[in-house]
Amino acid sequence: MNSRRIIVAGGGAAGVFAAIACAEAAPDAKVVVLEKSPQFLAKVRISGGGRCNVTHACFDARALAARYPRGERALIGAFQRFQASDAVAWFESHGVRLKTENDGRMFPASDSSQTIVDCLLRAARAAGVRLRFNSGIERVARMPGGGFEVELERRSPARREGFVGVQALACSGSTLKRELQRAGSETGAPPATEEITSGEKLFCDRLLLATGGCRAAAMGHLAMSLGHTLEPPVPSLFTFHIESPWLRELAGISLGAVEVSVPGARLRERGALLVTHWGLSGPVILRLSAWGARGLHGFNYQFPLLLNWLPHLSAEAISAELQARRETQPAHFIVNTPLAPLPSRLWEQLVFAACLARDTRWAALPRSGQHQLVRQLTRTEFRVAGKSLNRDEFVTCGGVKLDEVNFKTMESRVCPGLFFAGELLDIDGLTGGFNFQAAWTTGWLAGKAMAAEYRPKDCCR
Repeated sequence: MNSRRIIVAGGGAAGVFAAIACAEAAPDAKVVVLEKSPQFLAKVRISGGGRCNVTHACFDARALAARYPRGERALIGAFQRFQASDAVAWFESHGVRLKTENDGRMFPASDSSQTIVDCLLRAARAAGVRLRFNSGIERVARMPGGGFEVELERRSPARREGFVGVQALACSGSTLKRELQRAGSETGAPPATEEITSGEKLFCDRLLLATGGCRAAAMGHLAMSLGHTLEPPVPSLFTFHIESPWLRELAGISLGAVEVSVPGARLRERGALLVTHWGLSGPVILRLSAWGARGLHGFNYQFPLLLNWLPHLSAEAISAELQARRETQPAHFIVNTPLAPLPSRLWEQLVFAACLARDTRWAALPRSGQHQLVRQLTRTEFRVAGKSLNRDEFVTCGGVKLDEVNFKTMESRVCPGLFFAGELLDIDGLTGGFNFQAAWTTGWLAGKAMAAEYRPKDCCR
């Protein structure tokens, strides 16, 4: 027990949370986090526009799991052990109060992701976790007698590795040095350091892979080298490029509730929409892209998109309202009298798309024109010509196949002693805090399991 070493590959949300859970449950173990980049928790820092959407106020395990296009069935049991309410309680017990916004998203009350970064690093420091930056893994091999040999990447002298205590906040360079000096003065002792050589080999009893989403299949090479297979990675949570001049003129307009659908793909979502200078974005588009990630990839991101601007009204109800306008406002120009809640600029463009002239009055609206206007309001068709991604908050579907992992412990069913957490798994959630919740849950389960005594090797087969 005293000599046990646990290595966590990946210094993001899932990896750091797992390290904390493990170190707290096994104080005698040496828990080390290896991060390839110079920064820990970098994605936490930039997420949510710098506010960090920690989780979502959905506190039923099954309802929460239903927000994951990939991973729903596997996560039901996992969420029964650690779900959104547990994440809220964990952060509050560590001094961070969360607030809930109208749409259910939960942020730190400070509205600063740095609050979450600081909280996690303080908790890691208190638990004795050691963080190692600029320490990517080149190769992993199983040892004949159990455990793993981990070989670090070889780097040029200009990119030396470092091994520091968690007093090194998510920063690098001169900023990192200042943080280390400040941490030493606060604690009365210098932060933990260790001399490192390029290409060094480390040994551990248990290994957690939490290296993030596989933007390319090669990023899952460590898992594959240990016997795992990957679902092919494709983008999720992306916006749509639409080359429509009149739509792009409306950039900046937002609507609270529209319905979008992809004919023939069984994709339909309702929610808030944002018109951008390149096309369409907003929660409804992101949700549609998540549920349709693989199908839309198969279309090469070129497909027809139907948009219902007034989903709360049937076509018959809209037609009746237009007929009422003919009777109550016969002298008014159609283009100047929009149907609520449509913005006037959008209404104007829809009128023109229905081939109605600017000077057409309600009294002169022909039956064919009324039919075309109803069609534009309920079935405007756009041609999607591509996608846009938020590179900083990139989410993929794909990764380690879920049936190769025991979701009670997050241990591999293929390679005993190997664990997984976070986006390396074929799990991705809708926008709104769900991807971070999956990181907290899988990290917590993996951390607790790694801290436990070894079981017989065939227990997870």
